[in-house]
Amino acid sequence: MEKDVTLNLHLSEDDIETIAHAVLNLRGDHFEAMGKARRNPADPPMPVIGEELAIARALQTLTGQVMEAAQDKVEAFLKDD
Repeated sequence: MEKDVTLNLHLSEDDIETIAHAVLNLRGDHFEAMGKARRNPADPPMPVIGEELAIARALQTLTGQVMEAAQDKVEAFLKDD
């Protein structure tokens, strides 16, 4: 069995801050996370770095949410035995 799962990432940025918003819907569960990156005003603008950091931070939070949901399901399954 194969299944495609879609993860939506939305980026918004200005001269100083980049925000990534990640959304994952998986078999009825909804996961949502945000990651931020701020550029030091003394640093040269390099948008790709802010994008990568913001995305990585959002995905890290999303990973924790999905892992917690899986652990909760395992625990509920084991209690039913």
